Amino acid sequence: MTSNPFAVDPFRLFGDYMKVTGIPSLKEESCEDMKLHGKKLGVINGSTWTTLWSSYFGKLYLPGVKIINVGNEGVQLNFMRAHDLGEPCPPQINIDLFCQYAKDLYDLVRVDAVLISCSTMNRAFSQVSEFMKPVGVPVIQIDEAMMEQAVNANGKILIVATHGPTVKSTQNLLKETAERKGKKIRFVGSTIEEAFECLGKGEIATHNEILANAIRQAQKKEDIDVVVLAQLSMTVFLFSFPDPVAEFGIPVLTSGETGFKKAGEVLRSL
Repeated sequence: MTSNPFAVDPFRLFGDYMKVTGIPSLKEESCEDMKLHGKKLGVINGSTWTTLWSSYFGKLYLPGVKIINVGNEGVQLNFMRAHDLGEPCPPQINIDLFCQYAKDLYDLVRVDAVLISCSTMNRAFSQVSEFMKPVGVPVIQIDEAMMEQAVNANGKILIVATHGPTVKSTQNLLKETAERKGKKIRFVGSTIEEAFECLGKGEIATHNEILANAIRQAQKKEDIDVVVLAQLSMTVFLFSFPDPVAEFGIPVLTSGETGFKKAGEVLRSL
């Protein structure tokens, strides 16, 4: 057998991974919340690697809900290419794929709702929602609840991103949310691609410290009332800082928490 090039324990890696994802099963998940019992949430991811995040945080905040993931690494590579070239981002082909993924999830397993987990792809929300209207399946954008909380804070918002293509989509969604709620907002943005590179190396604690330092530096320069972490992948920040208010004196919002909790509200209402 060839030597292990990843410097990881394969037994622990595969074992822990399977504890999170499990294997596909037609059995309903055990569930104490009867309003969630038997519910299925289809999650459309912007890439294959983020399905681990959707499985972990989905099951953490929605115990008993069956999480069914779909994702394509080509989608992320394509919107990264478009962003680098200054082309429309996300490309229309990505949006069309998200529409088809949503319909596939319904046709295959009759999901009760669909969650778009990719912040860069939040521009696909309206088209996916319209596409799913004939079958009556609600579509949730993972950042929506987070943006509403940030706008309702009625203070200065710090948006932190680690991936360049996400920035414009996230800021546009924040502005749209404020407009929909009839509120004026003040915000500043910070993009820290160094943290994204650390994440890609599996250096989660370092990724989190870089984000924490960015928040602290911003607080030294101006009064910040609430922080928005722009991507689902950044929810691992909570592993290091489970109580952001105690650590920073202000809320630090993550879509992995607020987005899946919002999905729970939608599923309970069906």
